[in-house]
Amino acid sequence: MTKLTFEMPESAFSVLHQAPKEFALEMRVAAAVKWYELGRLSQGRAAEIAGLTRAGFIDALSRYKVSPFQYTADELAEELRDAH
Repeated sequence: MTKLTFEMPESAFSVLHQAPKEFALEMRVAAAVKWYELGRLSQGRAAEIAGLTRAGFIDALSRYKVSPFQYTADELAEELRDAH
């Protein structure tokens, strides 16, 4: 696993009421959720980046109010049409 190091202002930890380690874990989850939402990652890959199981990642999606489904309304309608 690759380790990244970067600087953060001390105020970032106090604002979110988190220790640096908790903050870093939350950043991993937040980044993975956003990249999944943008369609850049699959659920499995996003879960891996977040350090979660796939079920745990789906729970994180719910906390961030992001749909676990990567379908547009048009894609879903097309799939439903094709199913009949």
